[in-house]
Amino acid sequence: MSITIKDIAKLANVSHTTVSRALNNSPLINEETKAKIKAIAEELNYVPNYSAKSLVLDKSYTIGLFFSSISRGTSPSFFYEIVRGVNSVIKENYNLVVRGIDDYKDFSGINNKRFDGIVLMSQSDKDNEFIYHVWQRQIPLIVLNREIEGNSLINILSDDEEGAFKAASYLIENNHKDIAIIEGKEEFKSSKKRKDGFLKALLNNNIPVRGEYLVRGNYDIKSGYGAMKKLLDLPNKPTAVFCSNDDMAIGAIKAVFEKGLSVPKDISIVGFDNIGFAEYATPALTTVKRPMEEISIIGGRTIIDLIDKKDYKGEKVYIKTELMIRESARKL
Repeated sequence: MSITIKDIAKLANVSHTTVSRALNNSPLINEETKAKIKAIAEELNYVPNYSAKSLVLDKSYTIGLFFSSISRGTSPSFFYEIVRGVNSVIKENYNLVVRGIDDYKDFSGINNKRFDGIVLMSQSDKDNEFIYHVWQRQIPLIVLNREIEGNSLINILSDDEEGAFKAASYLIENNHKDIAIIEGKEEFKSSKKRKDGFLKALLNNNIPVRGEYLVRGNYDIKSGYGAMKKLLDLPNKPTAVFCSNDDMAIGAIKAVFEKGLSVPKDISIVGFDNIGFAEYATPALTTVKRPMEEISIIGGRTIIDLIDKKDYKGEKVYIKTELMIRESARKL
């Protein structure tokens, strides 16, 4: 038979209301009483009944972690880092529910009875309808990854444009002039930001932008492989390729090797994200470190603060990127 609050109350010689308040760190209960009640609860291996607790406190004890899509355009490594980051900091008495926005035909099931707070890993302008729905229902919301116009939301993101600028500038500094880009998923804001940074570096250095060197990918290994095959079929092959994420860079490297060429001897490749596998690829991948786990940890901590009604104003928090120089790019 499981231990209840009433059992603890009898042993502590207090009311069950006092026990409930003590276990929830209520300021109405003095520290000596709290310590006594918590010691009894620990000794009896008391496990809270969150279903009953949620009815009393009008809370679901659930945090939603939403992606624009899980099945399309979200790489496994990216997905893993975000889930790991948020999950590492939410309190153990919160459940984490992970979903894709595109799993929903309508948002009627997204309400403050089901979710105490929501962290959104936003990748597309199409998410704005979801953001508005959550905002209208006054569910605490943190938006990660994509810059949102206005100042009413807490927005935490990396400076993708600056990161791509660093990557392309590094290739230019190493005497590359024939530089291609494998772009990301078309409707994702990150794809545009990274392309903008790439083009800015070329234009700042008076390097012509060649249409045939702008090839579309889909943020997965297969699309990186296919895009690189197109570039390798060009009469004038690029000497370097900036891939808009690491998964596509891994696919691109495979395509180069299948062609009987070598990275970086024949073609230099730079990625973006610094996924765990990047350091151990052959060759080790030069890439832009986008601190997604750090961003998601900050997001997780902040959503708990919002749920606990700590005072936060809308703000944008930018986390800097870093160029990780390894073996996949060389100086001409």
